Amino acid sequence: MPRIKEISVSDLHRMLRKEHHFDLLDIRTPAEIERGVLPNARTLAMHLIPLKLSLFSESGKQIVIYCRTGSRSAQVCRFLNQQGINNVISLRGGVVKWASAGHPMDPKPLEVIA
Repeated sequence: MPRIKEISVSDLHRMLRKEHHFDLLDIRTPAEIERGVLPNARTLAMHLIPLKLSLFSESGKQIVIYCRTGSRSAQVCRFLNQQGINNVISLRGGVVKWASAGHPMDPKPLEVIA
């Protein structure tokens, strides 16, 4: 099975500071999201992803997907890759690693995708 694409917290932080050619998608639960999101992130409940495949396939951008620790985002990227969607990248270590590196969080997402 091919490996999924992953990005480190430091690489994502660098990309956020200088590029805006990608989307950031938080797939955590509403309770987790209430504690804050990465800057400029949109949110989409993990269980809705199979119903929203067009969001991924129609996006011309890379999409960085993250969760609390990186395990759910890796699972989602694997699922999307199996659907032929390859513009997705999992954040290794998730929000836990992001916060422990001292990077900023926003109180609210840019958009909640329902």
